[in-house]
Amino acid sequence: MRRASAVSGAVQTVVIVGGGTAGWLTAGVIAARHKARIAAGQFEVVLVESPNVPIIGVGEGTWPTLRTTLRKMGVSETDLFRECDAAFKQGARFVGWTTGAADDAYYHPLMLPQGFAQLNLAPHWLAEGGATSFCDAVCPQGQVCDAGLAPKTIATAEYEAVANYAYHLDAGKFAPFLQRHCTGTLGVRHVPADVRSVEQTESGDIAAVVTEQAGRVAGDLFVDCTGFSALLIGEALAVPFVPCDDVLFCDTALAVQMPYDDPDAPIASHTISTAQSAGWIWDIGLPTRRGVGHVFSSRHITDEAAERELRQYLGAGAADLPVRKIRIRSGHRARFWKNNCVAVGLAAGFLEPLEASAIVLVELSAKLIAEQMPATRGVMDIVARRFNDVTLYRWGRIIDFLKLHYVLTKRRDTAFWRDNVDPATIPARLNDLLKLWAHQSPWFYDEFDRLEEVFPAASYQYVLYGMGFRTAVNPLDIAGETSLAHRLRRENDTATGTMATKLPRHRDLIERIKAYGLQPV
Repeated sequence: MRRASAVSGAVQTVVIVGGGTAGWLTAGVIAARHKARIAAGQFEVVLVESPNVPIIGVGEGTWPTLRTTLRKMGVSETDLFRECDAAFKQGARFVGWTTGAADDAYYHPLMLPQGFAQLNLAPHWLAEGGATSFCDAVCPQGQVCDAGLAPKTIATAEYEAVANYAYHLDAGKFAPFLQRHCTGTLGVRHVPADVRSVEQTESGDIAAVVTEQAGRVAGDLFVDCTGFSALLIGEALAVPFVPCDDVLFCDTALAVQMPYDDPDAPIASHTISTAQSAGWIWDIGLPTRRGVGHVFSSRHITDEAAERELRQYLGAGAADLPVRKIRIRSGHRARFWKNNCVAVGLAAGFLEPLEASAIVLVELSAKLIAEQMPATRGVMDIVARRFNDVTLYRWGRIIDFLKLHYVLTKRRDTAFWRDNVDPATIPARLNDLLKLWAHQSPWFYDEFDRLEEVFPAASYQYVLYGMGFRTAVNPLDIAGETSLAHRLRRENDTATGTMATKLPRHRDLIERIKAYGLQPV
């Protein structure tokens, strides 16, 4: 396309450096938002990707926002299941996080509590004494997961739901899947090449990346998706990294791909997160295998001991499975957008994979870039300031939410769990909220895609009350709501029974989707 931007200052060429899930998802979101300009030759999205750098490929869990993201990109949900070894995710089950006892488990489902916009059921559940788990009292999804059921039927259209859901998927297949769609349907130009240097202007802007195979690739806005290496935001622009390992201790992961003993074995439709002596194990069910990994603090356990815990969890048949070691540098950039470069994905930062925040941060960042795309270089700094404010807030809230899972523990059996409840490791905002929640339950109308918030108030409720936190309730404050609370509880019981009888087995639905496909929206 003609480089009018060199004269006018217009932002017409976006160059994404780095592929993987972060690069291709960002390319797809931007290209879909500006597809009319791309078709008219007024805008271009270029993705420069090294053919020699492997995909990290750990992020196999997602959030429900990915359904909207993929739908807006024009991706077929049927194709996602057929090509990415995808399964449904309806939440997470946390095992052993509170006391470590044999019966210690709770769900963080993806459905809101019954009638959440009408009434906060948490005080009513607390006043009743909590004989039933909070999740089961207000939501059908925990029992749906326990029964091994899917969140929809074959008659439910693509991206529509009976119970809210996200995906588990093979990250190694997801990125190439996105690449094919972006290049074949959305007009993204793919440049397979290794970046050898970064060319900057006198003002510090990036003018071009110089590659070994394709020469100089110029652009107006550059998106750094180069992973942990952060070639643009870190190396070229020297934006410092802000660690948060004083709050979140886990810094290493050992990952394994575990085959099923039986090809017809049930597929869990939720992530299973099982606490260990110095971290936790994720267990994600895909149609062909399980993705399992031990996330731990190297300050509290050796790699060898952590691997023994992982293999003990996996049981018979895991002795010879290869283990992949991944170092985690918890934290984020001090700024995410500097000059004409914005970092997305691992280049922006990384936290332990608890609650699957990695891909949703890519989605939210890409969406904000696409919707706030600066028209000219002259207004880019204004957009950058807004982007940095929102993104820094989001990272802070995710750190708070992840830490919440640790500070509520009653475990004192190892130094890892004892150190996690040290007040010095608790962020000030989270500490204030815990004091507030002792007297009033979190409840507000935040939707998941609200500008500032990643996790809605319901998510905090599920973790708080799943881990035995208690908010003081004055019966007089809820006396006028009793009738509505009883009605909503009855509606929840009815919905639970209906889903139990009408939803198919998880594996059965996946096989039917692959064979027959879902109806387009």
